[in-house]
Amino acid sequence: MGRRSRKRMAEGTAPAGASSRAERDEARRRRAEGGQARGRPSIDDRPPAPWGNFPLSELAVLVSIVLLIGSFIVRGDQGVVMFAAGLLLGALAGLEVSIREHFSGFRSHSTLLAGSIGVIAITAIALAAREVFLPLLLAAGLAAFGISFWTFREAFKRRSGGVGFR
Repeated sequence: MGRRSRKRMAEGTAPAGASSRAERDEARRRRAEGGQARGRPSIDDRPPAPWGNFPLSELAVLVSIVLLIGSFIVRGDQGVVMFAAGLLLGALAGLEVSIREHFSGFRSHSTLLAGSIGVIAITAIALAAREVFLPLLLAAGLAAFGISFWTFREAFKRRSGGVGFR
């Protein structure tokens, strides 16, 4: 490895706005004591659930996993229903946490939430129309995704103090 060259400065002069190592260490120590590190939220800043300390989302995910595993053991129509219920319950549990974190300004989940709106729009149109032209269906889903992404992003910016993502 070669030596890095640095511009030599005149003795006793420092560039404008420069700070000493001790000043930077002191600023780091103050930030660490305050619990905030450069605007990044800690796990303790996570928004609380409306139902308190009861682990409802975690239990919903556990039931979802049990239903998914059980659907492979139980065959036939009942297995298909168990599989669909497991997927739906797991998706709802994940969406609940995402919605709570997004609208409290903790973390941005704009893409996930907009994607779920797009999937809901595609499903609703396909079920209502029975037969639909596939490119038209995809265009409707993309339009729903785009509009809702922009809306969710702006909502997060308002809640987080102007930050677009975390």
